Parts: sequence; C-alpha cells; structure tokens
Amino acid sequence: MESIFAPWRLEYVTSADKKIDGECIFCRAFQSRDDADTLTLRRWQGCFALLNRYPYTSGHTMIAPVEHEGDLDALSPEILSEMMLATRSVIRALRRVYNPHGFNVGFNLGQAAGAGISDHLHLHVIPRWRADTNLISVVGGARVIPEDLLTTHRRVRDALEEELHA
Repeated sequence: MESIFAPWRLEYVTSADKKIDGECIFCRAFQSRDDADTLTLRRWQGCFALLNRYPYTSGHTMIAPVEHEGDLDALSPEILSEMMLATRSVIRALRRVYNPHGFNVGFNLGQAAGAGISDHLHLHVIPRWRADTNLISVVGGARVIPEDLLTTHRRVRDALEEELHA
C-alpha cells in the first residue's frame, strides 16, 4: 500500500480538544480582534462565524454562540434563531464564492458524535460538490484543499459583507 503523509494532521489529532493557553479556541477567537489570525469571518450579537482551521473542503465554516456552552438545550431560542440566520448568510456567501452543488450543515453533539471540541457548541457549514470525496478521507487519510486559509478567509469575509448589504 502506498502512503500519503499529512503531517499537519498531527497537530489536530493531538490538540483538537485542548485549550490554547487554557482558553477555549472559540472564546479566544470571539474575544480577539485579529480576525485573520483566528479566521473569524463575522460577528453577530450572540454568535459568530469562523473558518475551520482543519477544513474538509475550502470554505468549511463554523458558527458558534458567543456563550461558552456545550449543551444545545442551554441556548436560548433567540441565540439558536440567530445561529440559523447566520448559517443562511454563510451559505449565501459560500455560494457566491465557490458555487458548490450542496452543503452539509450540522452539529456534532458530544465526543461520541465526533465533536473535537465538545464544551463549546459549533455548527459546521461544509460546501460540497458532486463527486467530491473530501468529507471522508478516502486516500491515505489525506484531503486536498485547493486554497490557502487566508485566501479563503478574505473571500468568504468579503462575501459575507456583501450579503449584509444586499
């Protein structure tokens, strides 16, 4: 069997559920004003959107409540509603930027369901194209992401800004 090495995955596998300097990565991203560093795309009143640092596809976005909460039942109806409206805005922006054929949208609730960070809820928005294979690693546990994260950040952030004024 041929091997394909993806050394960047080691950092993710060994630290995905750990905190950075004792701080939740979502809370840190929301509090930071360095949006390029945290890949934060947009802030609403009770939630915000940021790119996944380890994306399944280009444009893989996460929407998280500002509140550090791991239990879906603990979020208010207002925050849940705002998260869904933010999801709609992100999907519209991703359509403009990438023209995908579809999307996977969802929560991984709890570690057993695949949540790498289970103590701060986040909703995944993953652009998909017919015949893509990036949702699951098909060859040697590797994915091909055709665009660097800072370019993705700029393009999706700009499209979200356009969505806000549309």
